[in-house]
Amino acid sequence: MDSQTLQTARNSTRADDAASVLLRDLIDYAGLFPPAALAMTASVANYDAHSRSEQNWILGRFIVPAARLDEFEKAFAGLPTPTPAFPSWRLSVLLSSDPVADIARLREFTRRVTNSVSGRRAIVESVEVKVANAGEISQISGIVPAELATYFEIPLSGCGECIAAVASCGRRAKIRTGGETADKFPAPESVIEFIRLCAAARVPFKATAGLHHPLRSVHRFTYQPESASGIMHGFVNVFLAAAFLRAEMNANLAVQLLEEQSAHAFHFDLDGAGWREHRLSRGEIAAARRDFSISFGSCSFTEPIDDLRSLHIL
Repeated sequence: MDSQTLQTARNSTRADDAASVLLRDLIDYAGLFPPAALAMTASVANYDAHSRSEQNWILGRFIVPAARLDEFEKAFAGLPTPTPAFPSWRLSVLLSSDPVADIARLREFTRRVTNSVSGRRAIVESVEVKVANAGEISQISGIVPAELATYFEIPLSGCGECIAAVASCGRRAKIRTGGETADKFPAPESVIEFIRLCAAARVPFKATAGLHHPLRSVHRFTYQPESASGIMHGFVNVFLAAAFLRAEMNANLAVQLLEEQSAHAFHFDLDGAGWREHRLSRGEIAAARRDFSISFGSCSFTEPIDDLRSLHIL
């Protein structure tokens, strides 16, 4: 059996497992951003290596600022022949405070890459932008082409108005779940309220920052030896909580799920997943991942993969 056939067989097996349904296409690679903050060539090379790995089915989009698309294009053009499993790279582009200029830059990038004769393709699938209020959401939504999935990173304080604006525009929401200091990690109650409101408004969302580990646990905030440590949210906690909230779990219970630190409290099998006595079917998980809880950005792909292995989820 050749490597591509073997990979197809492995993916087919994974498709029948609830953990695989939860993890598929989950991690957007953000190696350019802290705490990794890698150079463009290193980030592009890492994503290429991850796309060729056994775990490439978990890999999502490559995150790049609009201002660095030219730099990305040069690094991308220097890569070896693309792997059949990843004939095209999917990009999510971060917009700046000048979205009009960024969209023009994005259009020009798309034109150049589409007309390239290198055989490589990079497709801008989505854009992400940080906003301060609902008014900015309406304004920027009118600038971004309708065909681009657009994630608005909104303030968690009083986020209901912003989520309503996102729903009105037919766009998506984004939550920042951590950072390089303890104050960047929102309280579990705030995270659950954001997800609950998104579920009620039928607004898909993604997360970013601080989700390097599957389960809620204590880790260093950066990769520096002198870095402080603190409690971090787990991505399994977050994305199972989202699926449960979409299935109308009580918000107080969802907070407890987000705070869960015991690996023994979670169970995955062919038919679904469970947290303590609560249960989701494989279909409920698949529906949540497809239409609601889309992905999370991480500056590391290997760290979450290594943790999933250590917990025997992979």
